[in-house]
Amino acid sequence: MQLIVSAGLIAAVVLWGLVSPATLDRVFSSLLADITRSFGWFYLWVVLGLVVLAFFLAVSRYGDLKLGDEDEEPEFSVGAWFAMLFAAGMGIGLVFWGVAEPVSHYVKPPPGIVPGTPEAAGVAMRYAFFHWGFHPWAIYGIVGLAISFFTFRRKALPLVSSATEALPWPFVRRLSPAFNVLAVVATAFGVAASLGMGATQINSGLHTAFGLPIGPLVQSLVIVVTTAVFITSAVSGVDRGVKWLSIGNLVLAGLLALVVLCIGPTVAIIDTLTNTLGAYISEFVRMSLRMSPFRENSWVGDWTIFYWAWWLAWSPFVGLFIARVSRGRTVRQFLVGTVLAPSLVGFVWFAIFGGTALNLEIFHGVPLAEAVTANVSTTMFVMFQAMPMGLVLSGVATVLVFVFFVTSGDSATLVLGTMSTGGNPNPPNRVKVVWGVLVAAIALSLLLAGGLKAIQTATIVFALPFSVVLVLMAVSVTLAIREDWEAEQKRERALRRKMREFVRD
Repeated sequence: MQLIVSAGLIAAVVLWGLVSPATLDRVFSSLLADITRSFGWFYLWVVLGLVVLAFFLAVSRYGDLKLGDEDEEPEFSVGAWFAMLFAAGMGIGLVFWGVAEPVSHYVKPPPGIVPGTPEAAGVAMRYAFFHWGFHPWAIYGIVGLAISFFTFRRKALPLVSSATEALPWPFVRRLSPAFNVLAVVATAFGVAASLGMGATQINSGLHTAFGLPIGPLVQSLVIVVTTAVFITSAVSGVDRGVKWLSIGNLVLAGLLALVVLCIGPTVAIIDTLTNTLGAYISEFVRMSLRMSPFRENSWVGDWTIFYWAWWLAWSPFVGLFIARVSRGRTVRQFLVGTVLAPSLVGFVWFAIFGGTALNLEIFHGVPLAEAVTANVSTTMFVMFQAMPMGLVLSGVATVLVFVFFVTSGDSATLVLGTMSTGGNPNPPNRVKVVWGVLVAAIALSLLLAGGLKAIQTATIVFALPFSVVLVLMAVSVTLAIREDWEAEQKRERALRRKMREFVRD
């Protein structure tokens, strides 16, 4: 029943986007503007609360609880585990925005900052750290923790609804089927929109490297090829295709970053990392709760609140996939691996690529500000053209984007298959193939009809109801963790008491 409802809702919205993309865009854009204006404060408080909860659970006495049986070992090595969660989480976003976002903020900074100044450059880097640091990873981490805790410790089905089982309110359990429907719809639309957006950047890279024209024909071919690869990877299984693609792409990303660090302004990059990390830590709370009630300015809504809504919309997909590969970790290991470690990697990435871009724009006159204004997807390639080995770097970056989209696609196919088969962690291959083809068909049809942006906006709109579900999941997993910890303490005290009695006897 849940599958029929979610599939029907997806089909209705897609049909709307094909018949009248302009109307769909207008309706959902209006909804998004109203939500951003009226509930922006709610997003800020929810996400900050998740950051606080993640750090509390990681450093608290509850951190030693294992996601699984006490004698269970992790299914994947630390390196493979981190590579998969990073590739599914936001690897593609870092490549897309690593150059474009700092330059965008430099051109149009937050209110009160003069554009194109050294102050604007510093603020641009600080907000890039902020938008890709602890906050988004805390969203993914708490959703993943909740699902994995109930799946591996309480032996529940790996579904979003299972993560609310510890709540004492019966009406929440009656609403739980709707939670799964929201998760399927948000995942399908989010992956379809990302496939379409990724096709535009891959097209830009192919244009830079090989001179291919930028247009819907090439972008459609990119979607078709990407879909064929990620379906093949998904069918081969998590421990083969998904794992090895993720590891290979993480190594490739590391090599690309190392090369840019060495041939770029190395000292300036290190200075940028140092300065921005200090500013990020010192301004952490103020940025987390920043609104602009006394200014007619939409910057916070266009960037911070939009990002938080986007991460919330993606959290059921990423969280469920992270849970799938995290059996056997402790709560502390899980949160360090899903919140702290990827945030630090993101900081280094933005310092290298964003710091290089701003240095070239400010001191060498490379027109990156013009590039980001004209076409965001080309900004990174414009930067590479101004550097040694520019053509090689552009080719590597294009491959990197392609493989990150494959890893996002295969993990999304696995998650959609799991959710649509009642929580089967290893859904049949035919189900994976069906979902892979459907997601690609959504992206392809909407790309050609001009409705892709509308679907992206619709995905963000679905984030508001799911943010309420996420709050319920956070409360539920906190209660469950405390219950299990207290139960373990009772067992340990009873064991010690029996040992003392044995010794005394």
